[in-house]
Amino acid sequence: MRLLVIEDEAALLAQVCERLEAEGYSVDRASDGNDGLYQASEYPADLAVVDLGLPGISGLDIIRKLRESGSKLPILILTARGRWEEKVTGLEAGADDYLVKPFQMEELLARIRALLRRAAGSASNQLELGTLSIDLDGQSVSVDGASLELTAFEFQLLEYLARRAGQVVSKSELADYIYPHDDDRDSNVIEVLIGRLRRKLAQFELKPIETLRGRGYCFRTEAE
Repeated sequence: MRLLVIEDEAALLAQVCERLEAEGYSVDRASDGNDGLYQASEYPADLAVVDLGLPGISGLDIIRKLRESGSKLPILILTARGRWEEKVTGLEAGADDYLVKPFQMEELLARIRALLRRAAGSASNQLELGTLSIDLDGQSVSVDGASLELTAFEFQLLEYLARRAGQVVSKSELADYIYPHDDDRDSNVIEVLIGRLRRKLAQFELKPIETLRGRGYCFRTEAE
């Protein structure tokens, strides 16, 4: 899953991103409000961690602008302010949860997992699609209880498509999701990864990924 962290304290930004990456998340980062708003608006993410006290556009303004644009991106705010009024202001602006600095990294991880579960509409971070089971926390996949071995990129593609089952996802959207923004993108790589993923799923007689020529891919459930 891809997270966006917007924090102007360089040491804290590095610490948070390093821990999140160690937990298996793909992480994008921004150190000011303008860059943070741009990334949150232009690139796909599953959750944003937003500091309120940012240079440029404030964290509150980022949240307000995202919500005004219709974004449903789960947002966890970080703040050094302990007054309850500030927490309420952040939540009323559209944030989903808050954490006051200084905080324990384990609590940040727990809050993030809870928000991701809530966004997925599930009490657990588990996707069940027919015989296919995707554990988002453990980043593992099984079919009828049998383990399906995937690379990190293959897992990211599968969970992104599965969480958007029935929706058309373009190659560029997939590339934005699995590659850092400053990396060169090649649509041929996406095709290769999709091909490998299909072959592994076919071993279990599953063919859920449909190609829509000129549009992208769509994950179809067994019921469909």
